[in-house]
Amino acid sequence: MDSVSSSSSSSSSSSFLHQLHLQISSVNPSKTPNSLSNPKFVIFFFFFLSFLTFSFSASDSPSQSTTYIRLCNNLVTASPIRPNDAATSSAAIADSLRFQTGFFTSAHRLFNRSAASDYSKRLSFRVTSVRSTQNDDVFELRGQILLQQRGANSNYRRLLRKVYRGHRVSNWRVSQWIRAVLWGFWSRSSGKLCMLGTGSYGNKLADANVVLKLSYPLDLNVLDTLISGTLESFDDKSSLNYFQPISILALSQGSDYRFTLDGNANEDENGGCFGGSDGENLPLGDHSKGACTVFRGRMDQFELEYGSHCGEVSCNPIGSGAQKLPDFMYFYSTRCVARRRVQMLLGFPDTSYHDFLFPFYPNTTLISEGVWDEKENRLCATACRILNFTGALGNPYVGDCSIKLTLRFPAVLSLRNRSTALGQIWSDKGIGDSGYFGKIGFQSSFKSPRGLQGFQYVYTEIERVRKYCGEKMNDSGKGKKKYPDGYSSDMRFSMTVRSNKGQVAPGYSSPLFVGEQSYDGLLYGVLTKMGKLKSPRTGSDHYSSFLNVSYTMNFNPPPDFKLGDQLSSAEVKINAEGIYNRNTGILCMTGCRNLRSNGKILMKNESMDCEIVVNVQYSALNAKRRDSVKGTIESTRLKSDPYHFGPLQLSSSSIYTSQADASIWRMDFEIVMLLITNTLACLLVGLQLLHVRKHPEALPYISVVMLLVITLGHMIPLILNFGALFSHSEQTVFLGSEGWLEVNEVIVRMVTMIAFLLELRLLHSTWSSRQQEGSQPGLWVSEKKVLCITLPLYVGVILTAWFVHILRSAPRKGSRPFRLSRHRFKFPLGQAYQSPSILEDLKSYAGLLLDGFLLPQIIFNITSNAEGNTLASSFYVGTTIVRILPRAYDLYRAHTSAWFLDSSFIYANHRMGFYSTAWDIVIPCGGVLFAVLVYLQQRFGSRCILPKMFRESSVYEKVSAIGNDEL
Repeated sequence: MDSVSSSSSSSSSSSFLHQLHLQISSVNPSKTPNSLSNPKFVIFFFFFLSFLTFSFSASDSPSQSTTYIRLCNNLVTASPIRPNDAATSSAAIADSLRFQTGFFTSAHRLFNRSAASDYSKRLSFRVTSVRSTQNDDVFELRGQILLQQRGANSNYRRLLRKVYRGHRVSNWRVSQWIRAVLWGFWSRSSGKLCMLGTGSYGNKLADANVVLKLSYPLDLNVLDTLISGTLESFDDKSSLNYFQPISILALSQGSDYRFTLDGNANEDENGGCFGGSDGENLPLGDHSKGACTVFRGRMDQFELEYGSHCGEVSCNPIGSGAQKLPDFMYFYSTRCVARRRVQMLLGFPDTSYHDFLFPFYPNTTLISEGVWDEKENRLCATACRILNFTGALGNPYVGDCSIKLTLRFPAVLSLRNRSTALGQIWSDKGIGDSGYFGKIGFQSSFKSPRGLQGFQYVYTEIERVRKYCGEKMNDSGKGKKKYPDGYSSDMRFSMTVRSNKGQVAPGYSSPLFVGEQSYDGLLYGVLTKMGKLKSPRTGSDHYSSFLNVSYTMNFNPPPDFKLGDQLSSAEVKINAEGIYNRNTGILCMTGCRNLRSNGKILMKNESMDCEIVVNVQYSALNAKRRDSVKGTIESTRLKSDPYHFGPLQLSSSSIYTSQADASIWRMDFEIVMLLITNTLACLLVGLQLLHVRKHPEALPYISVVMLLVITLGHMIPLILNFGALFSHSEQTVFLGSEGWLEVNEVIVRMVTMIAFLLELRLLHSTWSSRQQEGSQPGLWVSEKKVLCITLPLYVGVILTAWFVHILRSAPRKGSRPFRLSRHRFKFPLGQAYQSPSILEDLKSYAGLLLDGFLLPQIIFNITSNAEGNTLASSFYVGTTIVRILPRAYDLYRAHTSAWFLDSSFIYANHRMGFYSTAWDIVIPCGGVLFAVLVYLQQRFGSRCILPKMFRESSVYEKVSAIGNDEL
């Protein structure tokens, strides 16, 4: 069988080339062999070779052309490339063939995970070049395809704690993928595409030979919008690169899409919807692109709201076979034309899905199209299911277009209606029919749709707030501390919510409206280049101490968290409005929360708890305490009420803008200080090298142990921080310094390395001078004594550091972690105290070694009774000053900084030495004492610092020898 196919393919290839030869021969058949000497024939022959080259230009070898004919010619017949390819429609063809919303099923060993991970599959295909062929219906293509499946990110919760609220964090990480570079042909009339090439998968470098076969819809509309095909391997089945065929399903993005389900009826008053809308809606016709301003290329997430009728009838939009009702609906507009016609995808994944991209899984995805009704200012749409989808993909198609959807943007918001986008989805089938589900409401999970303005907020509970908080609001607070302005970014904060039973839940709080202005509009529309807010006070509020504000507060409780008698493991959202006193920093509000039934949100008009009071106290802008915000969330219901819950304490360590600016300024200053001190360290070692060059007799009298201490003191941080040369600084991300810290950190490491190399040079020179002929052997004896005295001391410090590390790592239950330092420890929200690692303790130990670097030299001077200026005064005095400066700065920083992050220390880093008020006094005093002792030893003798009884000289007097001739 293989031989037959091989012979047929070879014959097809030879016949194809033979036809090309006949075409060339027929151009001028009268030419004789002697015509080879004719210049015209040479030009023609050159043209012929170029023609053959461009006919299959994508193939790196003639075998690829033969392979295409064998694998793809029956699907799309290859055709020679036109010599003069105008390619006027190449961009349009490339856009119509590309897709980035797709799904695949595979038995490949890289994609063998459970069905729950199907939401994490991603499929994209793009055409990089299009060339015309001699067949007007066929085009030569080059392109790339990517299939990837992302596994769950185990660090998702940790990442959430490190990113400001409002920026979604993906819960997935790329773990498996196949990428292929392809070449082939596409037929416009049949919609068939066949391309072959080489691909790689996973982290392997081996190339796999693949062929892509796709079928595009010919009449592009909602019922015929799916692209199907396979990605296959044509390697030998025994090869490691071989894989089973991968089935592909994708959504076509061609520009020739034809809208059909909206009725094409401008005269249709309802636009496919039933009844009128509730309340006033925002019009979109005034925008430059109409409804497309909001719907073009946008993905939003909506919370689903189920009515009480869902207990009697099916309310599952993805079919009665699903085990759980979905919590969210993902809305992804794939195209928008003529200012009002929209095609979109509706996705209903399970609760495990957290990602930026649309969850295109055929069983939980609806394909929809609609039209913006300019009379009612709402979107009216019809949605269809993807049918006949099986685990092996099968032969899916679009059908069952019995689902209706409306979406509107209410112009007026209030305490009980905070959603800037509202809608409903339902089936127009009869109850009991297959695929029927009851009406489901949905509301936006985000504050304001992109590009929309004109929302108004109506405060309805201000009088009620005055009733609860009248006494607090009467405090004028004039002449006292300054608190955050109501219009500033300091009003939003991350928070920790603690129940009366000690349970803790992380959360976030942010204003929705301040006065009559949208808070998001303030943040993103009034920001200056320096990132500060200008207060838009106008009119009556310019002199008023009180501001009407509305807030959105939410927190994620742990599974055992209780609100009253009910467990609340799902996210709790509280909408609140009230009054903020600018002079006292007091915020008092009343709030509402949606109640849940069996874990599902009920429609707002059916169940909402609005008997909640929220009190918040902001700290002063220059406060030094850790918590910048404190407050309570209380229920005003009777204790016998089932919805009553005990007081919840909230606190926040979010920093103010002024504090962040001060921290960034301090970090910039510390970078400069660190560069200066490290440069001075290099300079001082260089001065010592110049000193011993001028006085080579002093070189043997330098303590080798002292040089080892200095060298190791710089080497240990270099080794432990070697990854910092190449890694991304986490604190840079937090404070937004745009790489300034990273660049300077690398510079600091390089300067430290230079100092280390100079110290290594000095150590080598001292060692070599001891080995030279004529050197005093007693110096090594003195060095051994120094080692015997200092080594137990250093080992004792190491054991002490290890003991302290063990105490920090395993604190007793109910007790605070043992700390050697009394300094303030502050951590971002949600991060508990983490004891330093053993590596950080080693860094601290290395810093302590450098602080006492002169001790071995002092002992060596005594044991060897050295004389003269062994060390340059600039070296030991300058190095002592360099080691004292961080201690002095730490004392200054501890008493002047209103707020700082331990993780942001750059100069006087607590992880690079022992720092506290006691250490900052003891260590500099010890350093100065050592420098004074060295000065006295070099000025008055090495043993001048000892009592007189210990100053006995070990220097022998020279006695003239008596010669034999004198006897």
